[in-house]
Formats: sequence, structure tokens, C-alpha cells
Amino acid sequence: MAVVIRLKRTGRSKRPCYRISVIDSRSKRDGATLETLGVYDPVTPKEDLRLTLDIERAKHWLSVGATPSETVNSIFRRQGVYMDRAQKVARKRPGRKVQTKTRAGRTDAKANRLVAKTVRRDSRVTAKKAATLATAAGA
Repeated sequence: MAVVIRLKRTGRSKRPCYRISVIDSRSKRDGATLETLGVYDPVTPKEDLRLTLDIERAKHWLSVGATPSETVNSIFRRQGVYMDRAQKVARKRPGRKVQTKTRAGRTDAKANRLVAKTVRRDSRVTAKKAATLATAAGA
């Protein structure tokens, strides 16, 4: 069973409020939850009431392999749930690659494209040389 940590919308229309919930990935957004970790109310004017989060339980669910959504991931980062970068799990969208910076400042995707382009170019050059040699040897 794949477990995700995502927001579950509550509140009335034009006044959203969210529960930070641990949910089976196959269930609906507002479906049955395994556990509720806290509440996120982005509209409230009081800073103290905007977010309540059980950090210990969040760390527990991350340690057993739950994947946070992008929004929950940013909330966790702001609240200090992650102790080091190795713990952070980025949620991947289908068809989208997560890009990280390499030492040269290029993202992994850019570096992969450059390598693929170089390999294609080299294979074309090799094929041209082989064709030239074959025509020269045959003539």
C-alpha cells in the first residue's frame, strides 16, 4: 500500500481550511484517512492559528516511507520536520523529472540532454566516417 501525506480540504466555500492527513494513495482527496497530523488554515488572520502540526508523527510517517505532496513538503520544510536533506522525499508527478543542481550549476536533466546530444553527434560522425571509408575502399 502506497501512503501519501496530503491536504484534505475542509471549511466552507471561499474559506478553505485543510487537514494534513496520511492517506492511502488510491483513495479520494477527501476520503478515509489513516491519521490526521494537523490543520492548515491559510486564511486566518492570526499567525498562531494558521498551522498546527504533530512533528513527531510526521517524522514517523516519513521514516516508514510515506510520500508528502509538494504543498505538504513545503510546510514540512518551513516547520523543520526534515533534519537533513537525505530524509527529504520529493513527490514525483507522472512524466515530470525532479531536477537537482549539479556542481557545474546545471540540472541533472540538462546534463543528461548534453550527454545524449554528444553521443548522438559522435555516433553520426562515426557513421559518416564508416560510410566514407566504405566508399573509398569500394572505389
